[in-house]
Amino acid sequence: MNPVQPRSLARALFPVLLAVVLTVSACGRGGGSDRPPEPGDRSVAKVQDETIWASDVKREAVAQGLVGEGEPLDVTSDLFRRVLDEVIDQKLLAREAERRGLDNSALAQRRLAATRERILGDMLVETVVNGEIDDKAVETIYREQVRLAETSEEIRSRLILSRTREEADAVIGLLAQGAAFEAVAQQRSIDEATRFSGGDLGYATLDVLPQAYANALRDKPAGSTVGPFQTEGGWAVLRVEDRRKETPPTLEQARPQIVRYLTYEGVRRLLEQLRGKAEVEVLLNGDSTSQEPASAPPAKAPAAAPAPAPAPATPAPAKAS
Repeated sequence: MNPVQPRSLARALFPVLLAVVLTVSACGRGGGSDRPPEPGDRSVAKVQDETIWASDVKREAVAQGLVGEGEPLDVTSDLFRRVLDEVIDQKLLAREAERRGLDNSALAQRRLAATRERILGDMLVETVVNGEIDDKAVETIYREQVRLAETSEEIRSRLILSRTREEADAVIGLLAQGAAFEAVAQQRSIDEATRFSGGDLGYATLDVLPQAYANALRDKPAGSTVGPFQTEGGWAVLRVEDRRKETPPTLEQARPQIVRYLTYEGVRRLLEQLRGKAEVEVLLNGDSTSQEPASAPPAKAPAAAPAPAPAPATPAPAKAS
């Protein structure tokens, strides 16, 4: 588990709660037209009488997280061809499902309707929310983050984590005899995430570190050895490598995170407005004895298993130097 906590905008962004749009032809048969759905679109395949457009493939690639919304997808690339094959397979499966009448059941109709609602919700976000995110809004957030970064300090440190106080005291003894911190970390540290890099934790500000680490490092100058002190993962010995003013990312580096933040905020405000205008009644009375729907799979008794041994918690680098 990574104990580093979120900090400022770049680390406090909530995931944008938008549904993944799946390119499932069973949701509608509008793809059979020979008219391009988008200006400059290109037909790339046909499944019986239905045309598959380059935008269909791009949309599926975005839904799978293979490319970003604004990134290009070359129709001659291996990735495009792989996703195209998946879209073709989806259409073949959907056609066969229709041939067997699977789309006529009440459950299928509700699932198709739910998918349609997710798609329409995404389109509303693209139209209303994304249209409000411009360069001025991004730059305003960025300038505020740069102002905050100018007042904070980053510390680069190294870690040797031991299971017991006695082992940590032995580490201190080796360091006092002149052993290199990096070498002792590789030989003695139980933290697999950092031992092979000589215990290097990279640069981090105090407010993203676990409290025990932050307290130990707060006033220590570069070159100091700190510890041992107890943490959730064991007994830690730290060395302060460097202290510097936090270096903010460039505007272009920060732009994707800022856009996600502004999108989340726009969706939140939009939903507040919609909920304020609508009558919404949640029909749950807190009765824990309510039965699951008939479509739910039967519950299985959990298999007995020994409790796993606790893994050492290690502060990961907040960002690359």
